[in-house]
Amino acid sequence: MVKEIICTVCPRGCHITVEGDNGKVNSVKGEGCKRGLDYATAEFIAPVRILTTLVKINGKENELLPVRSNKPLLKEKLFDCMAEIKKVSVNLPVKMHDVIVKDICGTGVDIVATKSLN
Repeated sequence: MVKEIICTVCPRGCHITVEGDNGKVNSVKGEGCKRGLDYATAEFIAPVRILTTLVKINGKENELLPVRSNKPLLKEKLFDCMAEIKKVSVNLPVKMHDVIVKDICGTGVDIVATKSLN
């Protein structure tokens, strides 16, 4: 399998070609630095993303609480996590960094508030 990756580690935006199969990298071409090599390798084997979204607030129809994952999640788990978050609503007050969903979808990652609301 060959995957084209645009590196986001620095502003250069190197176009990196990674070749491999079964979770193993055979070759990497086009990286401008060691950080790009590490990024492309990780992105090929197990891409991760920070999940940011909103949750409902009980008793507030027009207000939502911004939340995010406290660590990167596997990209393949994002839709499952969003389905779980969609079921959540919170009571006020909420402080920034309060855990809203602990260990979402068994990933070991918490969903936390990014804003304090009274």
